[in-house]
Amino acid sequence: MSTASPSAKLGAAMAARRTPEQLKARRQLMWRELFTSLWAPLCGVGLAFIPYLILIESAPGTASWAQPLMKGFGLLMVLAFVGLLVWRIASKKESQLRTLRHEARELLSEDERILARVGTKVPPAAAERITEQALRVESASVAGNVEQLRTETQALEKLTQEHLGAYRKQSVWDFVGGFGKALLIALVIRTVLVEPYRIPSGSMLPTLQIGDQVFVNKFIYGVRVPFMNVVPFRILREPRRGDVIVFNNPVDESKDFIKRVIGIPGDTVEIIDGVVRINGEAQTRTLVSPDFVVHNQDDTTGRWFDQEEVLYREALGDVVHSSLQHPMRLPGRDHEGPYTVPADSVFVMGDNRDNSADSRYNLGGPAGAEVAYVPYGHIKGKAMVVWLSLGWGGLLGNLFGGTGLRVDRFFEPVR
Repeated sequence: MSTASPSAKLGAAMAARRTPEQLKARRQLMWRELFTSLWAPLCGVGLAFIPYLILIESAPGTASWAQPLMKGFGLLMVLAFVGLLVWRIASKKESQLRTLRHEARELLSEDERILARVGTKVPPAAAERITEQALRVESASVAGNVEQLRTETQALEKLTQEHLGAYRKQSVWDFVGGFGKALLIALVIRTVLVEPYRIPSGSMLPTLQIGDQVFVNKFIYGVRVPFMNVVPFRILREPRRGDVIVFNNPVDESKDFIKRVIGIPGDTVEIIDGVVRINGEAQTRTLVSPDFVVHNQDDTTGRWFDQEEVLYREALGDVVHSSLQHPMRLPGRDHEGPYTVPADSVFVMGDNRDNSADSRYNLGGPAGAEVAYVPYGHIKGKAMVVWLSLGWGGLLGNLFGGTGLRVDRFFEPVR
C-alpha cells in the first residue's frame, strides 16, 4: 500500500492508511451527520426553492399546484427540524457525540492547515505520531464511543500542542482573509443574485401585504453597480410592463421603493377615471368587488386599520394583477397625464392606486414636481416570490397587536 508523507498533508496520509471497511464506515457517518444536522431541513427548503423559483417564473401557470406542493414540503421540513431538535435534547449521548465530533473535526482541520504550511519544519517522527493519533480519533468518532472519543481527542490535542504549538496562533492576516472571503460571498449574492426586501407600506395592496418579505431577482435586468446607479450590461432582458420592481428612489436615494412598471421607454401613459391607457389604448380591467376590505397600517403609530376599496383585475399586456381604487374619485384624479416615458426609464405605480407615492406624484418627493420616472440604473431587480410574511391576522397576532406569521402567504409568487 502506498503511503503519503505525514509532514506533507495530514488528510492524504490518513487516507492512504484507511482500510476499505474504515472508509465505508467513515462515509456512512458523514451522511448520517449530514442528514441529522439542524441545517439539513433548512438546506432542503433552499434546494427545493431554487427549482420552484425557476418553474413559477418561466411558467406562471404552474404556481396553482407548485405553491401548495412547496408549502407542504416546507411544513415537512419544519417538522423535521423540530423532531431533530427534540431528539438532540432528549438524547444526552447524541448531544455529547456531536459536540466531541465537532471539536475533533476542528482539531484535525487545524493540524491539516499547520502541516500543509510548515510541514517541512516538523520532524517526520512527530508528524507520524500526529497522523496515527488522528486515525485513532477518527476511529473513535465512527464507533460512537463518547469516552473513547474524548480520550483520543485529548491525546491529539496534547500532541498538537507539543509539536505544533509554536504554529497554532492564528495570524491577523488569516482572520482578515477568512472574514474577507465571507464578506465577498455575501456581497456577490446580494449584488448579483438575490436580495431580500420587506414590504413596509400598503402601496402595493392587495398584491403585496405589509410585512411580506420578498426575494428580489438581481440579475434579470443586468448587474447594477451599487452607489453609481449604472447597469453596464444586460443579462436577460429589460424591465417590462407589469413587472413588480424594487428600486432606489431617484428623488430620495436613502429609500428603496417597490412598485409596478406601467410604462416603458417611449410609452405615453394616461389614467382616465382610473383606467390606465398606454399609447392611447385602454388596458382591460374587470370589477371584482365594490367593497373589498384590506388591512393597512398607520406609518406613525403602527396600528392596523381596515381600508375599504374597490377591487379590480387589471391587465397590462400578458400580466393580469389586482388593483385597488378609492370608492369615491379623489379631486384631480379623474384625468392624470399624459406622461411620456423617457429613454432608459420606466413609469411606475402602486397597485393601491389612490394610496401610493409613485411616478405620478414625484415618488414621494417635493410636491412641486408632477412626475418622476425611474432610470434603469436605479432598478435593483424584479420581485419574485414571498418567502416570509409577518402581517395582519397571522399566527400569534393577538400577542403582537395584530401582527403575526402569515403562513398562507409563504411562497406566494409576485404577479
